Amino acid sequence: MNIDTRIKYRHLVCFLEMARQGSLARAADVLAVSQPAMSKTLKELEELLTVSLFVRSKSGVTLTEAGVAFLRYATPSVQALREGVNALRGGEYVGGMVRLGVLSTVESLLIPELVQRLHARHSSLVVSVVTGPSAYLLSQLRVGDVDLVVGRMTDSPEIQGMNFEHLYSESMTLVVRADHPLIRGPLDRSQLENYPLVLPLANTTIRTFADSLFVQCGISQSRQRLETLSITLSRRYVLRNDAVWIAPLDAVRLDLASGELQEIDLGQREPGGSIGICSNAHVPMSVAAQGCVEVLRELGQAYGEGIYP
Repeated sequence: MNIDTRIKYRHLVCFLEMARQGSLARAADVLAVSQPAMSKTLKELEELLTVSLFVRSKSGVTLTEAGVAFLRYATPSVQALREGVNALRGGEYVGGMVRLGVLSTVESLLIPELVQRLHARHSSLVVSVVTGPSAYLLSQLRVGDVDLVVGRMTDSPEIQGMNFEHLYSESMTLVVRADHPLIRGPLDRSQLENYPLVLPLANTTIRTFADSLFVQCGISQSRQRLETLSITLSRRYVLRNDAVWIAPLDAVRLDLASGELQEIDLGQREPGGSIGICSNAHVPMSVAAQGCVEVLRELGQAYGEGIYP
């Protein structure tokens, strides 16, 4: 069946932005068009497809079943066209862009190595990295705003319907600055609650693992807490005072090796969570994203064999 040539690029862009924003007003604002023009364009698309793409209500708009199905095809089509135009405008005919959603578990060590290897192989590749909680990044993946999400996310409800590929397992650990009072003698676990605690944000996948470690060790959490997913903020805060940081091991591995941070030996470690790649099962991967997955697999294998880091 031939494509209806009456379906234009503007129809697809308006459809995708409406799906992303869930609001006619917000979508029109982002695209810098009037609401009547936006509404007219979407109505034209629905008439051309002979289906309703959105359910409209006072609270906004949501995709119909047909809308969800169309989203799977419209997203990669528009993205591929944008990448092609950008490549030609830049004078490069090989390369493209890969958009990564990155969780804090891999931000410090895995991603810099990934980008370095990708750029060593591709002279014109743009790697766009967005960080945040797993729920947010997986929602971005679902609507096509990122190509892949990398990190520790298997316990997140938003992973339903997505493809997840395991790379390696990583545990969490407690660390403090090198001259912290807790490392000057035998550890009394009950003393830990007397120091400020740095841990991941509440209601995130990694926080669940952090809380589990405290429960396993019978340790009460301090009433003074800094809750953040920022590795940079956590590190700087811990180096400046007596705070205790429950951190992904990879985030502090280099600091432990240099001696800037010291690990508190609790006699046991959190079992470890699965670090992996999440992709949208309903959206074909771009060539750039496929290349990124290949390098991530290499790094995962090297990690498992003890070659990296």
